[in-house]
Amino acid sequence: MFLPFLDPTMVLLIPALFFAFWAQSKVKSTYRKYSRIRSASGLTGSDVARRILNLNGLQDVKVEPVPGELSDHYDPRTHTVRLSEGIYGRGSIAALGIAAHEVGHAVQHANGYTALKLRHLLLTPANFGSTLSFPIFFIGFIFSSMDFLMDLGIYLFIGALAFQLITLPVEFDASRRALATLRSSGMMADVEVDQARRVLSAAAWTYVAAATMALSHLIRLLLLRSIRD
Repeated sequence: MFLPFLDPTMVLLIPALFFAFWAQSKVKSTYRKYSRIRSASGLTGSDVARRILNLNGLQDVKVEPVPGELSDHYDPRTHTVRLSEGIYGRGSIAALGIAAHEVGHAVQHANGYTALKLRHLLLTPANFGSTLSFPIFFIGFIFSSMDFLMDLGIYLFIGALAFQLITLPVEFDASRRALATLRSSGMMADVEVDQARRVLSAAAWTYVAAATMALSHLIRLLLLRSIRD
């Protein structure tokens, strides 16, 4: 019996899996390297976040610590930049770059950055699609009388893929804003900004890998759908 969970189309996922493993390894090794190098400014991640927020007139945005490693994020619901333990109170190159990146999202939010607004709109459909698309698709695959469920599963997964794709310009733009502000404000020397760029570039590969994986899954679903035709 042909099983959709163990079929030849699974090979499509292998390159994407290797890419994802490489991206995770890259970001962790780069983060570890530059978390050991202190910035000459003596500023911490929370200092940099607060200064950039103030430069952009965002005094109402809070900066708070959050548990975990690389759990940094901006919460648009509460207007809060949350920095992980290794970023909030540390003065490393990695800490300053990541803190500035997260503030970049706060600035995007304040400026009504179109891609960020679109990502927020896609968040709920993407979560719904990533959770239910595969079960719905494979129920339709197994039961020939329910072919329409395969199409529904594909459409749901396209929503999840759209979220991954729109995330790319959002993240790239936040890093661009971060590096430009760190350089223009003088909070980091040029050589340090270049080092921070390596940290943020490594992190960006994880988003590219996630989008690649999602695209590989979609191609697989389309191939399986064509087999049933």
